[in-house]
Amino acid sequence: MRVLVFGASGMVGHGALRACLLDDTVTEVLAVVRRPLALDHPKLRQIVHADFTDYTSVQDRLKDVDACFFCLGVSAVGRGEEEYTRVTYDYTLAAARAVHAANPSLTFVYVSGEGTDTTGTSRQMWARVKGRTENDLLALGMDAHMFRPGYIQPVDGAVSRTPLYRALYAVTGFLFPLLRRAFPRHVTTTEAVGRAMLAVARRPGAGPTVLRNPDINRLAAGGPAQGTERGAARP
Repeated sequence: MRVLVFGASGMVGHGALRACLLDDTVTEVLAVVRRPLALDHPKLRQIVHADFTDYTSVQDRLKDVDACFFCLGVSAVGRGEEEYTRVTYDYTLAAARAVHAANPSLTFVYVSGEGTDTTGTSRQMWARVKGRTENDLLALGMDAHMFRPGYIQPVDGAVSRTPLYRALYAVTGFLFPLLRRAFPRHVTTTEAVGRAMLAVARRPGAGPTVLRNPDINRLAAGGPAQGTERGAARP
């Protein structure tokens, strides 16, 4: 299996990339990055690309891929709706259209977030933008899955690029075992997210459309997901 990863330099992308590199069923990983990753691995190939709204110049390099894990994103903290929409919606849809055109049977996994609103009525700007993104990804007609994790604990060297989140993880990291026992439905790890993505990719055309932390954790452990049925991205 050949996997394309967007956002490999971020916290969730680190988990996805690491899971792919460790998995024997993955033969090659293509990471689309603005700057080269400081990582050398026999299975890793890097596509350095500047414009995340136009993939015309690298379209040929996106062919023959079985799955795409789109982990690229930014926090809405301190950002206006226009800027947040450009990264969250425009970048995601541009990538999805490009990889779907090159690989019609590809499985596309989008990292959204718990609280995403697909009705467009939320008072939270980020929830509406992510909901619109989910809706339009599903409208492309590809095998798409929306991951909506809640609290994600970074492990195995994963680090958030958002200073506020780094501070939060520094404070709560040692409490994670307690959080996992107290709130098992609301917490997961970067490792589990990566492994769950691979589990979805191994079963193209099957499984739920929307997956939350319980589904992510079950898939990562080798079990079945029980998320929202395919074809209905409910909030």
